[in-house]
Amino acid sequence: MHPQTHTLHFTAESLSDGVLERDFTVGDVPGVLWSPASASADPAPLILMAHAGGNDKKHPAMANRARLFVNGCGFHVAVLDAPSHGDRPRTDHDEQERSALAGARTAGESVMPVVVRYNEHLAARALPEMRAALDALQELPEIGTGGPVGFFGVRMGTAFGMPLVAADSRITAAVFGLYWSESVVETAKHITVPVEFSMQWDDEHIPREDALALFDAFASEEKTLHANAGKQGEQPRFESAAAVEFFARHFGRTVTSRTVTSRTVTSQH
Repeated sequence: MHPQTHTLHFTAESLSDGVLERDFTVGDVPGVLWSPASASADPAPLILMAHAGGNDKKHPAMANRARLFVNGCGFHVAVLDAPSHGDRPRTDHDEQERSALAGARTAGESVMPVVVRYNEHLAARALPEMRAALDALQELPEIGTGGPVGFFGVRMGTAFGMPLVAADSRITAAVFGLYWSESVVETAKHITVPVEFSMQWDDEHIPREDALALFDAFASEEKTLHANAGKQGEQPRFESAAAVEFFARHFGRTVTSRTVTSRTVTSQH
């Protein structure tokens, strides 16, 4: 361990509706930690989340979901800005890939070849950052090293999270979805923790058979598939509540409150 890169520094905090929100940095990587406002004598589980492409650590999808985890089960929730996202600078390579994405959209072509290529590049950069952040977060007494850690990420978050979960034994349950690539199918073969995987039956970017093949590839003895009708941006909001219940079940917690709605919202990813 290198203390200079694994030390967590809190830079700001706010309190709202029973949730303590604290900005932090680990090295030069910014993140945010949501926690129950009422301190507990016992450490609580940590959910490490990764945001989708084009979003950031405080995107409404992240903040709203984090509050469900905190208020529903008393979990701690942490999110980092992915490379080239949020408060982080972009490299020339980042700008080239973003231009390639824009060009594919303008030409009416599939964006998935660019998305997969770029996500794999970003995931390789993000993996050591997420592991360093996990080291630092577990040094906090309210989290500790002995408690369970979960991972949640869809879309780009799945591209980041699957290599992390395959490599880091501290993560003992994970929620993925709305993503596919040949490389993550291979990675899935090395993931054995309980998994909940979500897909959209009418996804315009990921063929149904590819999503099903990815689910089938997980080596987990316990895995659950959630398939909902609609396109990729139409995942029902109640999937967030389902994720809370998934982690509560595996971490021995009781869900004390939840917000469930049947509406679909594109911002939830």
